[in-house]
Amino acid sequence: MKISMERATLLRAVAQAQSVVERRNTIPILANVLIEAEGETVTFRATDLDIEVLDKAVAQVEKSGGTTVSAVTLHEIVRKLPDGALVVLSDDAAAGRLSVSAGRSQFNLATLPKEDFPVMASSEYSSNFTAKANQLRRLFDKSKFAISTEETRYYLNGVYMHVAEADGGRVLRCVATDGHRLARIDSDLPTGAEDMPGVIVPRKTVGELRKLLEEDDMDIAVSVSETKVRFATPDITLTSKVIDGTFPDYTRVIPQNNTRKLEVDAAEFAKAVDRVATVSSERSRAVKLQLDEDRLILSVNAPDSGAAEEELAVAYGDDRLEIGFNAKYLLEIANQVDRENAVFMFNSSGDPTLMREGNDTSAVYVVMPMRV
Repeated sequence: MKISMERATLLRAVAQAQSVVERRNTIPILANVLIEAEGETVTFRATDLDIEVLDKAVAQVEKSGGTTVSAVTLHEIVRKLPDGALVVLSDDAAAGRLSVSAGRSQFNLATLPKEDFPVMASSEYSSNFTAKANQLRRLFDKSKFAISTEETRYYLNGVYMHVAEADGGRVLRCVATDGHRLARIDSDLPTGAEDMPGVIVPRKTVGELRKLLEEDDMDIAVSVSETKVRFATPDITLTSKVIDGTFPDYTRVIPQNNTRKLEVDAAEFAKAVDRVATVSSERSRAVKLQLDEDRLILSVNAPDSGAAEEELAVAYGDDRLEIGFNAKYLLEIANQVDRENAVFMFNSSGDPTLMREGNDTSAVYVVMPMRV
């Protein structure tokens, strides 16, 4: 195999591959990227046995063929090469070496046979549809902060993507929760997604998917089966196993009868929470909200480090209320708001609180209170 590629094109392809590769693994070939050249196309494939990414790029192919080489090492080399460099990759199968040259730089890397590289079995997808990149980006970006990191409840370690009933009809919905907070984001149901099985997309896949969704109007081909999900652009295909578990009935934790309404400027609220939380002890990071007519007082009292208080002008016309929250959870939820106003709906100091963006019900957040 011998190919020539522009550095930027090669870097983009190798960057995606090396981020999928697990740094610590016991199977040496899983640290490698499979490079295959044919015609005018080079494909870069990497996997950790749960996720597989396939990146196609245009190159000058002098000699077809394929090999595998350390993804991290190749990425580091290409990253450090000068902008605009033409990179030549040539494989010497007999010697088990891949030569990487650009200008006066020359590297020789150890390779492993491409026949040993595990390719993820393709499955029959029961549902295939197309969605815009900005639609998927909103669904996953706004929900992923609530993904649980607790390994025991593994079925919460991802975003639950499914078809659901909403007020205006059926929607494509993403939900994530860790038991302390919950995010539920709705979007128009794409044509062809009506019979999609609900799947839990793992956290790592959600992170990798984000790199495919940069261009707003890009069409993303989505394929879903009971065990796998695939997202594809014309150049990159990301295939992932889904979490084998049942996502809990999240509708039961979304409060329906919270009547006390607080409306506040989302950006000002987030800054104020951040400021008063500066003195709180890291462990609890509790912030108390005192609500009175059109007035909100945020306060923190940490006996070992100090106290802080800040007052905000808000829209609130209900009974006086005192309620406490973990500052980190409040901040993460407030930072999801794209509009000017955040609307909080309270019941009592012991009940879950609902938050949405203005009058928009397509993004709903729930946060559990804590004692302060």
